Amino acid sequence: MSTASLLSELVAAFRAEGRIVIVGASLAGLRAAEALRERGFRGPLTLIGDEPHEPYDRPPLSKQVLQGWVRADHTTLPRLRAVEADWRLGVAAHGLDRVNRRVLLADGDVVGYDRLLIATGVRARPWFNPREAAFEGVFTLRTCDDAARLQAALHAGPRRVLIVGSGFVGSEMASVCRGLGVPVTVAERADGPLVGALGGVIGDIAADMQRAAGVDLRTGVAVQALEADGDGHVRRARLSDGTTLDVDVVVASLGSIRNVEWLEGAGLAAGFWGVGCDAGCRAFDINGVVTDNIFVAGDIARAPHVLYEYQFISMEHWDNAVFGAQVAANNMISLETERCAHLPLPMFWSAQFGVNIKGVGVCSFADEIVFTQGSPDRRRFAAAYGRRGRIVGAVTFDHGKWLEYYAALIERSAPFPPPPPGYDRPPDATPRLARFPDPRVPTEIPSVVLTGHDPTSRGAEFGPPR
Repeated sequence: MSTASLLSELVAAFRAEGRIVIVGASLAGLRAAEALRERGFRGPLTLIGDEPHEPYDRPPLSKQVLQGWVRADHTTLPRLRAVEADWRLGVAAHGLDRVNRRVLLADGDVVGYDRLLIATGVRARPWFNPREAAFEGVFTLRTCDDAARLQAALHAGPRRVLIVGSGFVGSEMASVCRGLGVPVTVAERADGPLVGALGGVIGDIAADMQRAAGVDLRTGVAVQALEADGDGHVRRARLSDGTTLDVDVVVASLGSIRNVEWLEGAGLAAGFWGVGCDAGCRAFDINGVVTDNIFVAGDIARAPHVLYEYQFISMEHWDNAVFGAQVAANNMISLETERCAHLPLPMFWSAQFGVNIKGVGVCSFADEIVFTQGSPDRRRFAAAYGRRGRIVGAVTFDHGKWLEYYAALIERSAPFPPPPPGYDRPPDATPRLARFPDPRVPTEIPSVVLTGHDPTSRGAEFGPPR
C-alpha cells in the first residue's frame, strides 16, 4: 500500500471514530456540526444548549425584531445540511470532567465525549441590583425571548425609555425608539456613544447623530438606582448628577458576560475574557499547555492574533462564530498536516439613525485616527486607525463599499496614514488622537477586545503539575 493510500485510510478512520460533543447550540455550534458532517465525520454527535429554541440569528433582535418587522420566533437559522445529531436543548452544561471525558448537565445527566467543542458564547450583563432588575419594565437584550418581551413593551407606547449604555446594541435600540416615536434617554458613563469600540473622535459624531434624532443623550453620568411603584413596575431612575427621570421602560445595555462558570475546576484557561486557545482553536489548560481533544469557537474563544502583536483577541462577531466553527470542526477531525488556522480580520456593521456603520480590524488597538474619505460633518466618510505607524482598523459611515480596500491594507500592515484612495478626500486629513477611554473606566465592553494583558490586574494563577 502506498504512503498516500495509507494516509487516506488513517484520515478516514480518524474522521469516522469517536464521539463529538458540542456545548453551545447557537450559531457557532450549528455551523460546527454542519462542517463536521460536511468533512466526513460519521460518528455520534451531540449538541447541548441551555435555551429551548433551535439555533437562531441574534443580529436582527436589536433591529428588525424591535422594529416589529420580524417576529422574534421567526429568526431561526437556516440549516445548510442535515447534521444527524442528538440535540439536548433546554439544559445547560454544569461541569466538565476532563479526566473521564464527561460533560455534566444541570439536570444530573452526563454526556461522554472523545472530542469536545466549547461554544457557550456570552449572555447579557444584568442590571447590577438584583432587586431592581426584577422590576417589571426592566430588560436586557440577548435572547429571542428578551427581544419578544422588549418589542411588546416598546410598541405599547411607553412615556419614556431609558437605555443604560451606548455601545452598538444600546445605540441601535435608541434608534429603534426614535423610529417608533418613543421618547428615549440614553445614559452613558463615558464621554459619548461607541467610544469603547471606536474612540472619542467617532463618539462625538455618534453623539451629534443621536441628539439630531431627538435622543436625550446624557454622557458622563451613571444610573445609581431604579425605583418602582406599588405594583413593582419601574417608574423612576436616579442619576449620578442628581437628576431624576420618570421612565417606565429601562434597558440595561452593559455588555456581555462569557459563559465560563461551568468550566470551573476543569483546569482550562477560562476566565473573564473567555477560554484561551491557539490559532487552531485548541483550548489551553491553565498553565498554557495546549489540549489535544478540546476546542473552542465563537464569542467565548480567545486566541492570539498575528496582526495584533500576538495579543489574545476575543470578539463577538457573526463571521467570527461561523469561520471559527468551521476551522474548529476541520481541526477536530484532521491529522496535523491538514489543520488550519483561524486568524479572522474582525468586521462589524450597525444600522442606526439612518446610517450604515461598517468597520474592519481592531480599532481600539489604535491610538490615532485619520479621516481618509468623505465628510464627517455630513456623516458620510471613511476613517482609518493607526498604531506605531501602521493601519490596524477602519470605520465607514455610509461608505461601506470601501471596506475591502481598508481590509487589504490592514492585512498587509500598510503604513499609517494609509495611501489616499484617489478621490473624495476630506477637507482635513490630519491624524489625531483617537481618544479611546482608559480601560479601567466603566463603560460597555466593546464586541472586540484585545486581552493580551489586563491593566487592572497583576495577578496570576497556576494549576498543579500533572
